[in-house]
Amino acid sequence: MKKTTAAITAVGGYVPDFVLSNKVLETMVDTNDEWITTRTGIKERRILKEENAGTSFMAIKAAEDLLEKRGIEASEIDFVLVATATPDMPVAATAAYVASEIGAVNAFAYDLQAACSSFLYGMSTAASYIESGRYKKVLLIGADKMSSIIDYTDRTTCIIFGDGAGAVLFEPNEEGLGLQDEYLRSDGIGRQFLKIDAGGSILPASEETVKNKQHYVYQDGKSVFKFAVSNMADVSALIMERNDLTKEDVHWLAPHQANKRIIDATANRMGLEADKVMMNIDRYGNTTSATLPLLLHDYEKQLKKGDNIIFAAFGGGFTWGSIYLKWAYNS
Repeated sequence: MKKTTAAITAVGGYVPDFVLSNKVLETMVDTNDEWITTRTGIKERRILKEENAGTSFMAIKAAEDLLEKRGIEASEIDFVLVATATPDMPVAATAAYVASEIGAVNAFAYDLQAACSSFLYGMSTAASYIESGRYKKVLLIGADKMSSIIDYTDRTTCIIFGDGAGAVLFEPNEEGLGLQDEYLRSDGIGRQFLKIDAGGSILPASEETVKNKQHYVYQDGKSVFKFAVSNMADVSALIMERNDLTKEDVHWLAPHQANKRIIDATANRMGLEADKVMMNIDRYGNTTSATLPLLLHDYEKQLKKGDNIIFAAFGGGFTWGSIYLKWAYNS
């Protein structure tokens, strides 16, 4: 019997219309376009401005884009997994709402949170459900409304993050395509360097926590950068070695879009030329859980059946890892 693998068979995406450029940020905080571009590679980011619209709004848009392109009904989906660090609300799963809104009436759904590694971990989860043989169509969505947890008077974080959503469909494959290998890691030491202090069970919301701006993202940029550079590069090189892949064998690197210098360091460690590196950080900034699927959405037309893609991510917690996947279709 042939082994059943889990392959991506469709991609969808959505970014909001409103563009927050570096020039606009110059009027909001003490920064400038050259400083931001040099240190991060970001020129602009998208911000969700629709009233009463949260992460689910973008997740639904990305899912609907995918379903239309794949030509299937939402009722065919078995499982909806939403990777996000910014759920619509605590307790009530955003994924459950998204599934109902798109008409996935036969699916169960839940959220997965591992900061910027959420989608990468979600790929592992989705593939495992497919490989088990119990489910045939798993919809994985990465979506974040980072603007909802960013302090736009803090120049260390407001220049980095944007809003967006991307979606992929995992289905069984008998040709040996799809997810080939993964190496996922975590280390709780990172908790102090990238976090939101308040709103959880340790420090519930209060008048004082709101006044102290403790519901916004705090990031120790230098520490996070140091950990991200070494760990993303390490796992990407390791997954190549484990699968006997040379730089010629790798068609694409799909790296988390946090900082262009981190992306460049990862590519250099793998020995890859720039034209093999997927990048859209200049247009979207860091959309957290949405970065990897938005890369696939933007590069889909360039992907060919059998292409070897290395995914890599690093996020708060700390969480990080790499996945090796063979692309399953010609666009």
